[in-house]
Amino acid sequence: MSPRTDHTIILRLNAAPSRSYPIRIEPGLFAELPRIIERGWGDREVFIITDSTVRTLYGKLLVQAISEKHMKAHLIAFPPGEKSKNAKVILSLQTRLLQNGIRRDSLIVALGGGVVGDVAGFVAATVLRGVDYLQVPTTLLAQVDSCVGGKVGIDHPLGKNLIGAFHQPVGVYIDPQILRTLPVTEFRNGLAEMVKVAAALDGKLFRDIERNSARITKENVRLLSGLIAQSVSLKAAVVAKDEFDSDVRKTLNLGHTLGHAIEAASNYTITHGAAVAIGLAAESKIAMRMGLLKERDYRRLIKVLRALKLRTTFPRIRNISKFFTALAADKKSEGGTGKFVLLKSIGHTVIGADVPTPFISEL
Repeated sequence: MSPRTDHTIILRLNAAPSRSYPIRIEPGLFAELPRIIERGWGDREVFIITDSTVRTLYGKLLVQAISEKHMKAHLIAFPPGEKSKNAKVILSLQTRLLQNGIRRDSLIVALGGGVVGDVAGFVAATVLRGVDYLQVPTTLLAQVDSCVGGKVGIDHPLGKNLIGAFHQPVGVYIDPQILRTLPVTEFRNGLAEMVKVAAALDGKLFRDIERNSARITKENVRLLSGLIAQSVSLKAAVVAKDEFDSDVRKTLNLGHTLGHAIEAASNYTITHGAAVAIGLAAESKIAMRMGLLKERDYRRLIKVLRALKLRTTFPRIRNISKFFTALAADKKSEGGTGKFVLLKSIGHTVIGADVPTPFISEL
């Protein structure tokens, strides 16, 4: 692992270089944000969107520090959790932004975890037909995955993330040190997404996670910085080639087809990261049964997930109808039945695999 703790990655969109943006990963970066915003967007009015938990931890500090730079800043919060990813919350946020005089040349800051990034990003994409925004992720899940790539949106009663848009941020600022205030459960959710990125794209990152699984903690900022940087670099390379999720970017859906359906069927009492871990294990078991994945690689994946204290057993689904409805909606959103991304080997996947229903029913 590199001894560096600061990393800058430029996401260069092949189809639109003018919309490329920096991704900075550095411990202590949160304290620099007011200066960064002043230098890059000092003539703009700033609207920080966060949830009520992060508002208390970091939101009030940030809005005060920006205001001390003689910039006008607003702090707008909504209830935390997946259940806030809905049209009612979006409309409420849009209304509050408009009431506070947001303009097309304003700047929105998405300060929080994956839900905040999705919600604030979708608001930024839609209010006044599009406003620039920054991603400032405060959870590991958001730092290694959802803050990069411009996928924003909300859930629908028929399934997860079925309403949304692609709206790239103008910058992403990741401070691994901020994870020290993250609950352990949420930290593990992020580890599931890190394993997903590694399993789908890069055997080297997977080996780094294997070797260091006992040392990956919130307090080990140096190690975390390197692992986050590797994950982000891999995702950025995929997004650069396929911004709109029509080809290779689908690789990053590994573990998510079943994961999304598990979340929906549990009424989101099973968190996203936990559902992804279960989905990785279950979909890889299916891949092994279908002859795509060697048992050796399947066992490596399960061993890493368990070493990171992530769940690998399929839950008891009480609402089977809701599970298969969500699964069907997720497949339909991708244009057909060949929705599954399955592991072929560590670092390699098969996109668009057809999985027989009995294989799912027997999990």
